[in-house]
This record gives sequence, structure tokens and C-alpha cells, in this order.
Amino acid sequence: MSAETTAPSSAAPQPLALVTGASRGIGRAIARALAPTHTLILTARSADALAELAGELAAGGAAVHTIAADLAEAHARARLLDAVAARARVHGAPVETLVNNAGIAHSAPLTRTGDERWTTLMAVNLTAPFELTRALLPGMQRRGRGRIINIASTAALKGYSYTAAYAATKAGLLGMTRSLALEVARKGVTVNAVCPGFTDTDIVSAAVDNITSKTQRSREEARNTLARFSPQGRLRSPAEVAALVAYLASDAAAGITGQALAIDGGETA
Repeated sequence: MSAETTAPSSAAPQPLALVTGASRGIGRAIARALAPTHTLILTARSADALAELAGELAAGGAAVHTIAADLAEAHARARLLDAVAARARVHGAPVETLVNNAGIAHSAPLTRTGDERWTTLMAVNLTAPFELTRALLPGMQRRGRGRIINIASTAALKGYSYTAAYAATKAGLLGMTRSLALEVARKGVTVNAVCPGFTDTDIVSAAVDNITSKTQRSREEARNTLARFSPQGRLRSPAEVAALVAYLASDAAAGITGQALAIDGGETA
């Protein structure tokens, strides 16, 4: 089910950006980072969480529109695209920046990863970015400028135990990024993947819960286990990832395309 709400703002029209998974974690930080330079369309499953974020950003002068949608559902993705197209018509210009941030994680041995879980991971982590990109790319090409930024993971660059299905979706997203970047390199459109290491979000919190339940270690010990994957010995912050996304969306990053940009404290160096 999809619904649209709008937070009014007196801000002058700016380039239009769509951010998926915007209600929390990295997506929320990205929305905050892009708000000064873009008119935002934010989508996530929770209408209430989106409304709260839109109110915060609009109070700071940002122009924000929200659309609640569950990207695991094909009909919701189609309705989202219809709503985005309608908003672009009102705005008078197509979406110029697409941030495919929405993602779900799953940790389990491959033999205990069922078909339903695999299908949902693929739908949110790979099919949704593919469909959104396919729909919005023509407008970017006509305009001669576009930024497609896919939030992948260090799991796209290396292996982690018990994450085969999740890593497969993120590796697929990275492959799509690199191929599309070549396809549109002369069209004024850049396509990049940001690959965060373990970041202080709800996904990591769930991983910590999983570790504590299976090993009887404390939450602090479990968090430290994940932090130690990075040579810096700490988790990333969502704001760090968002700052890189904001740079990639800027004119200064026009020469950066087809890249998998790890933000992991040197883990994949």
C-alpha cells in the first residue's frame, strides 16, 4: 500500500532527488545531507516515520514530499513510480538524483535460507533499484544530467559467513552499477555504489541481537566483534555515509562513475 503526504516549504525549486529507505539509519542521514541542495521525495514503509522526518526537514526550509511504500511488493513499486512521476510533473523537471538506499539484511547458513527470504531480499535489494533506475534514467538522459547512487555494502566486495543471500544481492547491485555507468558515461549521468562497512544502524543492532542470542555474549561484546572488522576498530556512523552520498550527488563529482566506494575504515583495503 502506498500513500503520499507533502510537507509544505517556501524553499525555491531545486533539483529533485528520490531517496528510498529514508525513514531511518543511513537513509535518514542521506535525506538530511541532501536537504540543503535538493527538493526531496522520500520513501519508506512507515508513513509515520516519514512524516516525522519531513516535518523536521521542512522546519529547516527544505522542500520534502513523502510516499509510503513497501519495496518488497511489485504493486507498491509500480504505485511509487506513478507517484514520483506525478511529483516530477508538478516540479517541472524529472528526478535528477536517485539514491537506492532501501535494503534488508539476513544472516543464516545458506541451507537455512528459504525461498521466501531469498525472494524478499532480491526484491528490496536488487529488483527495486533496477526498476526505479530503469524508470528514472530516461529523464536524466534527456536532461543531460543525473546521479544514481546505490548503497551496496562491503558484502559486495568480500565474503562474510552466513550472509550468502544478502551478499549475492549486493554484489548484483554492484554489477549493475558498473555496467550501467559504462552505458551512460557520455550522457551526463554518473552511476556509483557506496559500500559501507558495519554501520551504527538498526541492521547492526539486529545483528548484535543475533550474536548475543546465539553466543551469550553481552551486547557490548557483540558490538565490538563487529567493530573489529574495521582496522579503525569502530562502526561507521550514518552521517559519514551520507556525506559521501552528498558529494557524489554534487557537480564536483561529475568525473566519478562506475566506482565501488568503500567506507569501512580500511577493511577492504
